[in-house]
Amino acid sequence: MAADSHVRSSKCLVCNAAAGAAAGVIAATFVCPLDVIKTRFQVHGLSALSSSSGNIKGGVIVGSLEQIFQKEGLRGMYRGLSPTVLALLSNWAIYFTIYEQFKSFLCSDDGNHNLSIGANMVAASGAGAATTIATNPLWTQGIRVGAMPYRRTLSALRRIAHEEGIRGLYSGLVPALAGVSHVAIQFPTYEKIKSYLADRGNTTMDKLNARDVAVASSVSKIFASTLTYPHGVVRSRLQEQGQGQGHHSEKPYSGVIDCIKKIYQQEGIRGFYRGCATNLLRTIPATVITFTSFEMIHWFLVTSS
Repeated sequence: MAADSHVRSSKCLVCNAAAGAAAGVIAATFVCPLDVIKTRFQVHGLSALSSSSGNIKGGVIVGSLEQIFQKEGLRGMYRGLSPTVLALLSNWAIYFTIYEQFKSFLCSDDGNHNLSIGANMVAASGAGAATTIATNPLWTQGIRVGAMPYRRTLSALRRIAHEEGIRGLYSGLVPALAGVSHVAIQFPTYEKIKSYLADRGNTTMDKLNARDVAVASSVSKIFASTLTYPHGVVRSRLQEQGQGQGHHSEKPYSGVIDCIKKIYQQEGIRGFYRGCATNLLRTIPATVITFTSFEMIHWFLVTSS
């Protein structure tokens, strides 16, 4: 019995990791051009994308894609794809694996696998914190490659480590950890919506169709993104400021609090939501693709094993 339980647990870990990694690769490939726009806008402002409008609208997004394609070609639109794929592959493989493990640990022994909102927040937060710490260097070099001309993923990591040390690789870690609040909101919301849809359809959560998963993932992502977006702006500013600077160069921000103060003083509340519309247009399809891919691939792996 113990051996069978161990085998099932090992298969579950492999299925979660494989499904998460595959979903991350699919999503990264789809959203990379919008990631490039979002990063440049967060870091450099609208002038880095377009000088024709002061607002973030669909036309500006399309125009920005056209501008990047005309000036830099397809490679420009997919600048940072390799680090983005690597980061998202690692991110979702680690996250879904740890999240499901936390859920299993926190579930009661009465056969009811529906966690309370509090327990689900604990599972999501724990998985988010572990994933953030593990993948922060990948996101840091991903921001640099997307915004500036580092040539390759490994060379970017080596250069950051050489010029700035461990602190450079983990720049933006504090606001990134604060961003755990995002998954602490998103995943309990996602699970509750799935539970509601399963009850309405007289089925179980693991047998929901792709449409229901898409609805649950998109609504939960919009809700969480709107509430927690400012931390991403702060994180990007802190990660990007080390670009091309040595240890002794003066940096725009001395830390998280200083960054928040300066953004508010110079740009007001709008500064914390710079690129939010672009981000929402990116995160909704990205989340639908990621979660639907994960659920479908996970279901396939579990049923075929």
